[in-house]
Amino acid sequence: MSDASTPLEQYVSSTPGPPPPQPPEFSHGPFITLHTAIVLLTAVVIGVIVGGLTFLSGTPAAGAVLAGLLTAGGSVPVLRTHIG
Repeated sequence: MSDASTPLEQYVSSTPGPPPPQPPEFSHGPFITLHTAIVLLTAVVIGVIVGGLTFLSGTPAAGAVLAGLLTAGGSVPVLRTHIG
């Protein structure tokens, strides 16, 4: 073995490199809060269930969609007060 260093050893430095870049800090909060996301998701699930059951009961598709939308919209204020 010779005392000559390999090319890889020539590039290894004992000093640490620059620190990794930090993610940008946003001055504003999240787009929607967790409470709002849970309320809206629960309202959509309730609306889909009611719309699906309405359709399965023999109501035309347009009426089932309308029932689901009205149920989802009507459940938002109630869920907002009960969740959280």
